[in-house]
Amino acid sequence: MGELLEILKYILPAGIVLLTSWLLLKSFLDTQQEIQKRELKIKLDELQLQLKQEDKKYVTPIRLQAFERIVLFLERISPQSLIFRVQKPGQKVFQLQNELLKTIRDEYEHNLSQQLYISKESWGMVKAAKEEVVKMINTAAAATKPDDESLELSRRVFEATIGVEKQPTDRAIDMLKKEIYRLF
Repeated sequence: MGELLEILKYILPAGIVLLTSWLLLKSFLDTQQEIQKRELKIKLDELQLQLKQEDKKYVTPIRLQAFERIVLFLERISPQSLIFRVQKPGQKVFQLQNELLKTIRDEYEHNLSQQLYISKESWGMVKAAKEEVVKMINTAAAATKPDDESLELSRRVFEATIGVEKQPTDRAIDMLKKEIYRLF
């Protein structure tokens, strides 16, 4: 028993010193690890900010170009612009109707990829404007005879636009402008 007490006299203080050293070292290492995590997070945040700035440098011009192209598309399919561009002397109603619808379809398909750069709501408004113009043309064509002169279809389309407070293409352009102002 005496020997056991003699051994405990040496082991117990050594154990206490070892435990205290271990706790101090653990606390120090935990603090160092926390500092490194914070520094890494700060560096990561700075890198993300740099990436966003780089991204904006390249994406912003592309997005602005997309807005420009969509506005141009809407201007080109507005009934007045479309008829003046497409109508040819000697055309019949059915020929002009087909040519107007083909032009709208071609313009739309040419600009489909631009939806990647505008909001879902704005793209929905662009599609709705296109559909309303198509409907306006088809409604005007249904009120004429297919073999009438194309001027009759033009007249009916223009009459239909007069009764509308704001053209569908103009409403879509207004929405695009609002989106641009929000973004930039």
